[in-house]
Amino acid sequence: MALPLPLPLPLPLFFTLLTITTIKLVVITAVTAPQNSAAAEPFVGVCIGTQVSNILSPADLVEFLKSQQITHIRLYEPDTNILSALNGSGIHVLLGIPNNQLLALGSSPATAAAWVSRHVLPFHPSTPISAIAVGDDVPFTFPSSLPLLLPALLSLHSSLSNLSIPISTPLSFSSIIDPFPPSQAFFNQSLVSGFILPLLRFLSSTSSPLMLNLYPYYVLTRARGVIPLDNALFRPLPPSREEVDPNTLLHYTNVLDAMLDAAYFSMRNLNFTNIPILITETGWPSFGDRHQEPFASKDNADTYNSNMIKHVLDRSGTPLHPEMTSSVYLYELFDEDLRPGPVSEQHWGLFYGNATPVYLLHVTGSGGLLANDTTDKTYCVAEEGADRKMLQAALDWACGPGKANCSEIQPGESCYDPNTVKAHASYAFDSYYQKEGKVAGSCYFQGVAMVTTTDPM
Repeated sequence: MALPLPLPLPLPLFFTLLTITTIKLVVITAVTAPQNSAAAEPFVGVCIGTQVSNILSPADLVEFLKSQQITHIRLYEPDTNILSALNGSGIHVLLGIPNNQLLALGSSPATAAAWVSRHVLPFHPSTPISAIAVGDDVPFTFPSSLPLLLPALLSLHSSLSNLSIPISTPLSFSSIIDPFPPSQAFFNQSLVSGFILPLLRFLSSTSSPLMLNLYPYYVLTRARGVIPLDNALFRPLPPSREEVDPNTLLHYTNVLDAMLDAAYFSMRNLNFTNIPILITETGWPSFGDRHQEPFASKDNADTYNSNMIKHVLDRSGTPLHPEMTSSVYLYELFDEDLRPGPVSEQHWGLFYGNATPVYLLHVTGSGGLLANDTTDKTYCVAEEGADRKMLQAALDWACGPGKANCSEIQPGESCYDPNTVKAHASYAFDSYYQKEGKVAGSCYFQGVAMVTTTDPM
């Protein structure tokens, strides 16, 4: 499934940056909590794309998911082999329908019924289908099929009526105009009467969520320096740089919460206050073109995804709705090395196709998700293929201002051999990484270092 690239967002200003010396309690007009706000624990699932070289077999994939304690996945289209392998695993599936099937499903209720009979009934509930996602960002990536999307939803819902499986369609954040500050956000007016309003009525009447693909990464890259990187990565900001909605005085400590509240305000402006939001995609690329995609790095990907997982599992909610936390599907489980497009398009995964980690998340203590978090057994070494001059500069910094213990790589000492820049850099990088407590960002060195579970000593 191609990752939709959001259209440029109007960002005259992310927020009014206010230095507030006295915080006043602001009463917002009554907002009904979205339905099912307390019905289920929020979860973090993963998206599984298939444009991967040497992807795991279905049986191995299920064992890998279980080993990582992943309980929810998103499949972009039905795969009978994977669905069969998931039988009895307890792993829930958000089952997708590709855009190219909307013509058939939206034109014929019989075709929709046949789709349910083929892809849902043989598997559910032994393989729990938690929801069905019809299409993906249809208004912007497949607009010719938009008139067929609502008929497809209605026909599929009718065929699923006895199963209580929610059904919706993932939208990109481009569906929302003027999203910052959140209180002034509204849906794209060209879509409201013909699509958004009927969709929200359908979601409200069927107790289904509004599905959104939300990427603070793309908001940051289009903000031209207005949004602080730390705010996109869930890092704390000093009070003078906190993002404050001037209309509500709600404080936003991260971009994702601001995006969610922009969606809630957009629905409220159309008199819908009972529809929950399911984040069907969010994530951060670990690598990209150094000139065109400078924020795509392992350090930033680790920081965003680790902090996002903690934020969800801590049930932090949003400033507008602190009582409810949206569940999230992290994009994505594997690097899709066969994907076309910018360099970063191939580098959104937590793991390579052979299930070795691209980087290690720092999520210890967050409910067991991604259980192979071996942050107590990790090391920092020189990146394969790193530029020798950059390695030397990083080595000099680590042994100098970084105050790494480099005594053992001096001539005549036990770790002097092999006498190569790469070997010495790995020693110095790991010394610094261990000294700093293995915190996120301590194994970066301008992109020439990586975390590994193999002891370099």
